[in-house]
Amino acid sequence: MNGRQGMLIRSWQSGCSSATRNSFSFRREISPRSSSLESKPNIVLVQCESYSMYKSSMSGNPLNATPYFDSLSRQGIFFERCFTPHFSTARALFAILSGIPDAQLFKFSSRNPEAVKQHTIIDNFADYSKHYFLGGDPEFGNFQGVLNNINDLQMHTGKRTGTPDVNVWGISDKALFLEANEVFRKQSSPFFAYIQTSGNHRPFDKTMASTDTDFIRVSVETETLKKYGFESVDEFNAFRYFDYCVQQFLAAAQKESYFSNTIFVFVGDHGVAGNAEAVYPPVWTEQRLTDEHVPLLFYAPQLLTAQRRNEVVSQIDVLPTIAGMLHQSYVNTTLGRDLLDPVKKYNFAFITNTADVVGMVSDDFYYTRNINSSEEQLTPMHRGASRYNKQQEDSAKKKLSEFTGAFFETAKYLIMKNEKE
Repeated sequence: MNGRQGMLIRSWQSGCSSATRNSFSFRREISPRSSSLESKPNIVLVQCESYSMYKSSMSGNPLNATPYFDSLSRQGIFFERCFTPHFSTARALFAILSGIPDAQLFKFSSRNPEAVKQHTIIDNFADYSKHYFLGGDPEFGNFQGVLNNINDLQMHTGKRTGTPDVNVWGISDKALFLEANEVFRKQSSPFFAYIQTSGNHRPFDKTMASTDTDFIRVSVETETLKKYGFESVDEFNAFRYFDYCVQQFLAAAQKESYFSNTIFVFVGDHGVAGNAEAVYPPVWTEQRLTDEHVPLLFYAPQLLTAQRRNEVVSQIDVLPTIAGMLHQSYVNTTLGRDLLDPVKKYNFAFITNTADVVGMVSDDFYYTRNINSSEEQLTPMHRGASRYNKQQEDSAKKKLSEFTGAFFETAKYLIMKNEKE
């Protein structure tokens, strides 16, 4: 990263006026927004396994695999164009907690001892107890190494007495959610919880417990499944089962006193490449944006006014946005932004979905660059962008090229320079 690239990124960030004058520092001390919540709401952040937007009901997919989550999206602040920086569960955990895209293309930062130590905004949540829930072993992908950055984190992972594993990933998502609810209902002070699901994952035919007899599998013809983005009836039912698990979780939570003062945040860890042509323009399928396009929902019916937002946002923005909802100051040292900050400008999401290609999604275009050959491509994200004249396209391409290079180099720099304060 050079000084110009650092200044370019800082000019894009909200709160940059309070940043240090050092162009290689991204540290900002952020004061509470006027709209922040003084009730010290609990936070439940759910990282949803393989939660592809194009397969969901929220995209308009006629197979309607997630009707319950779709209903939640109409009651919360829903970002319908959220993109993850990469395709990987471990990279998602790293990106969310650190606010940095995992730009080490050929290795995982979670497994790199020189990169795994990171500052996280979660440590600014004063007076909050911190909890992490996973149905299986946190040593997989070295999730544990990333989680060690959170001070005083209480781990709820591994083998459970009386709750059998359903597959290699551990207990079912339903069992995990209901276990979390039992912990939450006993809390007497504000809490932050990170729930990492794993059920919507191969083997799809072994994602649910045999005791879940109230979940009804359905059959769909193979041709119809393929048309709307599913590879098999088992995958379709696994996707439906996650919707059922969320419904069971919130039904239990609504009976508890903590529910009314809790913000539930749901974000996909990544998508899954496939045929999205039934619901999105060809660029999604042809350029594999399906790998990174995921739902992002902030749900708290008694605290937040429902909004459906269509600007492009990133998975790295999740924690700064949560922090912005709390009535307290926090320190942001990396690249994520508060999506509800009224002075936020430019809508970009940095992604890389192959080993050699980096890119940037904007509201109108998807820009990519091969880091070996420097070959560039600019693809419209919607029909309206096709009306741009050549001069406008060239201007957009230049701007996205600059930001892509700056983001890529800055992310690589910060991965090694964002140690805990």
